[in-house]
Amino acid sequence: MKNAETPVFKLVLFGAESSLGSALIAELLARQHEVTAVVDDLNRHAPRPGLHFKIGGLGDADQAEQGAAGGSAVVALVSALAPADLPAQWRMSEALIAGLARTTIRRLLLVGDFDVLDRPGHYTDEQREGVDHVVDALQRSALHWTLINAPQQLADLENVAAGMVDMLDLGLHRGEHLNFVS
Repeated sequence: MKNAETPVFKLVLFGAESSLGSALIAELLARQHEVTAVVDDLNRHAPRPGLHFKIGGLGDADQAEQGAAGGSAVVALVSALAPADLPAQWRMSEALIAGLARTTIRRLLLVGDFDVLDRPGHYTDEQREGVDHVVDALQRSALHWTLINAPQQLADLENVAAGMVDMLDLGLHRGEHLNFVS
């Protein structure tokens, strides 16, 4: 049962089948938020109170818009959806930004391989330009976004998930690029 005094938001989660996605779901449900996990196969998931599933993805803006529909915030774990595939992560990010522009959703946490922003000399011109396009699209959007480097320490995922939910609950780190350190 939900506490009537607890503010609830409806989070849409892309990348729910990853380890970080599972940790986020557990943290969000513990705080009595509703979660809609966007997946590609409904039959692999067991129902739980407060957790809903819908089929979708980030293939294009239409698909992203439909996946995010009904939410009040979005977390997209593009590094989990396309591990080590930077161009795919950028395409998914741009599709999501374009899709969210058609909705009333304004809060976005985007988790990916954005280390190029911290260490540009370690990446190619193409990789830097790809991330620059994503950042430019975010800055031109009406979204309250946070870019998060995909966490490398799998042991600390519960703490990372708690920190991400704190960002959503408290409206922290809008328009910033973050690393979680342990």
